[in-house]
Amino acid sequence: MVEQDGNAAELQHGDDLAGAFGGNVRRRREEAGLTLEQLSTRASVSRAMLSKVERGEKSPTIGVASRIAHALDASLSELVGAPAAAASGVAIVMRKNDRPVFRDPETGFERHMVSAAPGAGGAEMIVHYLPAQVSTGLLPAYPPGTEKQLVVLKGTLTVAIGGISETLDAGDSLFFQADADHGFANRTNAPCEYIMFISRRT
Repeated sequence: MVEQDGNAAELQHGDDLAGAFGGNVRRRREEAGLTLEQLSTRASVSRAMLSKVERGEKSPTIGVASRIAHALDASLSELVGAPAAAASGVAIVMRKNDRPVFRDPETGFERHMVSAAPGAGGAEMIVHYLPAQVSTGLLPAYPPGTEKQLVVLKGTLTVAIGGISETLDAGDSLFFQADADHGFANRTNAPCEYIMFISRRT
């Protein structure tokens, strides 16, 4: 019974996240003065899909969510939602259970925002979880000046950047300019976990 209650809570949390993401997409679209059709064209995402996403009826894959974010000139973290962080003296604390999490409903890929103050100094820190034999697919290029650094905590990660592929094991790290299409893949039968640091030069 406890396990069933836990599963129900997780499903409810997923619904809440989908609703928050959709609401933020709609707000950013309206602030930009874009129609659904215009955003659909910019993001290369069908109007029907966008409509379901905005209503919280559909959780997008990481690829679709990334294209929507780039089309709105927003970060994926902004659309997922700001963390529920609390000030504590001169520090800002975010508890693990309060992390904004993006989950790809098709692959099980998870993106955890772990920056207590995302955007501070033009940077954010993310933890990615890639299940066995899962890939994000190619993600769209970021604006020029965006840099990514990552370190693999567990498993083996293959990173594709502009036609170049690098395979990293636990403890290996990588830096790259993110202004080219890039993607992340776990080609093994064990899960992979890595921390990513994203910075944006102004």
